[in-house]
Amino acid sequence: MGVLPWSCRCGLNPTPSKNRGAPARPPPPHPAARVRRSKYTGQSVRAMPMRVLTVGKKRSQGTQLLVEEYKEKLGHYCDVEDTLIKSNPKLTSDVKVQIEAEDASMMQQLKAEDFVVVLDENGKDVMSEQIADLIGDAGNTGSSRLTFCIGGPYGLGIQVRERADATIRLSSLVLNHQVALILLMEQLYRAWTIIKGQKYHH
Repeated sequence: MGVLPWSCRCGLNPTPSKNRGAPARPPPPHPAARVRRSKYTGQSVRAMPMRVLTVGKKRSQGTQLLVEEYKEKLGHYCDVEDTLIKSNPKLTSDVKVQIEAEDASMMQQLKAEDFVVVLDENGKDVMSEQIADLIGDAGNTGSSRLTFCIGGPYGLGIQVRERADATIRLSSLVLNHQVALILLMEQLYRAWTIIKGQKYHH
């Protein structure tokens, strides 16, 4: 499986005519009122099971509560699994050894039939509509599960990076893995509302 191409389907609002006597055009809609769409909006999309793998220490109570909230919301669309992989399993001070150990632990969680999406600061910038496209595209590959990988404080190892079918980033900022997890879960829920053409509920 190769990296899937996604294209931005955003358009520009036309500039109102300034010609004297020309019919007045209605003002462009407020950005908040714009209907977000993907190429799959309104179409039947395969509800692939999703899995989110993160490397880190025990999460804060607040983070876990938000994760559970979005898992419940996503559960209306597909099965969702959340797996936390212990950071620095060899308890070493050598960063390289730590990354390799975490890399090996994450690879053990991946199956050959997974469609793997890696979150990396050097990945492709995506908007919510493009995440919706990614979900739809992955469902057409014959994969049995859509798996997202978030690395620890030193990032992901080479094996997981090479295993990735797609590499994205949710922000140009460097995010703590707990923040990245919450942001990803929120965006996955938002993407499904876009696919279904439904109103996003906070």
